[in-house]
Amino acid sequence: MTISLKRKLRRRDLLVGTVVTLPSPEISEILSLNGFDWLFVDLEHSALGIRDAQAIIQAASPRTPCLLRVPANDETWIKKCLDIGASGIIVPQIMTFEDAAYAVRCCKYPPQGTRSIGISRAQGYGAEFQDYVASANNDIAVILQIENRSAVDHIEEICNLPGIDALFVGPYDLSAGMGKTGLTTDPEVQNAISQVKHCADRAGIPLGIFGVSEEALKPYIENGYSLIAAGIDTMIFGEAAGRLAHFLKE
Repeated sequence: MTISLKRKLRRRDLLVGTVVTLPSPEISEILSLNGFDWLFVDLEHSALGIRDAQAIIQAASPRTPCLLRVPANDETWIKKCLDIGASGIIVPQIMTFEDAAYAVRCCKYPPQGTRSIGISRAQGYGAEFQDYVASANNDIAVILQIENRSAVDHIEEICNLPGIDALFVGPYDLSAGMGKTGLTTDPEVQNAISQVKHCADRAGIPLGIFGVSEEALKPYIENGYSLIAAGIDTMIFGEAAGRLAHFLKE
């Protein structure tokens, strides 16, 4: 039996993924074949469209589940990304409890939420409609991105909201919002991140984070972060190509 990503989150399995920004099903398929537990498909900071995202999901599945970061905390985008078969949604720019509650409602079918019912890929184009609708609220992962000072200021009440499956820390945006752009190890930035972890741990909510290198991510993994986004597809291929070219020229 296939274990859902949401269930693995609940078990605190270490889930290592990477960020996908390139509209290439083949690249996503390669990533899924080489050890990543999940893919972070980024519709916020890339040129990916909804058809690109569906092709990426189809190339990676069923081996590697895909979480889609929507461009905004928007009902239409959340609905479209879920209907193409995302295993979960990452919602950016959560600033208040109201933002968090809206995102959760958009991800849930009634009566838990307001997601409208369509028939598309997620529902097996109709063939798996009843099974999907019956299980989606339990199986779809709802992940809120904590990436600004306002979210940190409201983190305790956000963590008390039912229906959140993980919080995902965005250290670069958080540092920028604190006037310390890119200084993710600055004591004030780290203190804000620790505040998020304290509240999440107390509420029993798993934590995720993005990092560009093994060195940046290792301390977070050792500190109990379990949903790890390691690097970006463009950086992975660029760095590998650069190392190969440099080695051969030397």
